[in-house]
Amino acid sequence: FLLTLNWGIYIWSVSVDRVVEASLGYYMTPLVVVFFGVFILKEKLRIAQKLSLTLAAIGVAILTIAFGQLPLVAFGLALSWGTYSLIKKRLDAGSLETLSVEMLFALIPSGIYMFYLFSNNQNEFGSELWFSLIVMTTGLVTIIPLLMFNSAATTLPLTLLGLLGYINPTIMFLIGFIVFHEPLTFSKIFGFIFIWSALILLGIDMYRSGRSIDQSKG
Repeated sequence: FLLTLNWGIYIWSVSVDRVVEASLGYYMTPLVVVFFGVFILKEKLRIAQKLSLTLAAIGVAILTIAFGQLPLVAFGLALSWGTYSLIKKRLDAGSLETLSVEMLFALIPSGIYMFYLFSNNQNEFGSELWFSLIVMTTGLVTIIPLLMFNSAATTLPLTLLGLLGYINPTIMFLIGFIVFHEPLTFSKIFGFIFIWSALILLGIDMYRSGRSIDQSKG
């Protein structure tokens, strides 16, 4: 249900031209995930991770203030995915099995909506072969990362999983700027500087932690 809700909010936000607010939600999401990891699962953060989280929080705060209004769509995306991540972390089940059940639940509302579109001649799927093929490939593009996420959710600490969540919106930002030539305001640059600094710091900390583990094993 939470996965379907998250997808539904995102698709709706794109269809009503609230893409900026949706992208803000993906920057809020890692903070929610880390919050759940620290305060619900009682996971501990290293000093570098705490500093990384602080920098990311400042960056998200800057982007939220620059948005200029209460971002309800962003809150919905962040809370639904954060709760989904928490549940996945607590479930002791295989990634393929749990994802199959999730897709089965998603099939019901999506099937009803598809029937509605077909009944009112508003459905684009099936109208042209090339378009239908592209739509079908988006399923693979979505499922493969979800399988990887589900696998990582059972092995990595939720706090680390949350901090790594900034990679996705950063890639989205780069695509928007380089491919779609979206305007880059000063407030965006200022906010992203904090977020990117957090990612760099997190990467350095993960590298050092990995080396320490390897040396202890050696």
